[in-house]
Amino acid sequence: MTTMWGSEKSVGKNVTLITAKAEIQGDIRISEALQIEGAVKGNILADPDSSAEVTIGVKGIVEGEIRAPHVVINGEVKGDVYSSDHITLNKNALVTGDVHYVMMEMVMGAKVNGKLLHVASDKGKKGKGEAKAILSGAPAKNTQPVVNEPTK
Repeated sequence: MTTMWGSEKSVGKNVTLITAKAEIQGDIRISEALQIEGAVKGNILADPDSSAEVTIGVKGIVEGEIRAPHVVINGEVKGDVYSSDHITLNKNALVTGDVHYVMMEMVMGAKVNGKLLHVASDKGKKGKGEAKAILSGAPAKNTQPVVNEPTK
């Protein structure tokens, strides 16, 4: 465990930070944690066998595809998002693209301009099969669009 810059809070993973005034052009490959407060123009690809987490800050923006087990979006993503484990779309999240997920948490105020596509995952085989296919870019089986029925 490491501590973050003078704080008492422990961090379980090595975190790569892209600061608010930074702009990255090109694909990024990760196997641990990535925090984006600036801009990324390119794809973010996590190691399929990792527990990688991509977090987009409130002013962060990604123009490209994201493929990671854990994704937390507070800012903007222009591209498809593939999460093989869990995705959180917070209040200020704006996704222009399709969201492929196994489990999703969406806070009131989040916006998705695209499809929400649930991907089935066997609990005992997490990280294998369809969830692994999502991260590797292979087409997943049994993807169905989520249809929200109006409440009466």
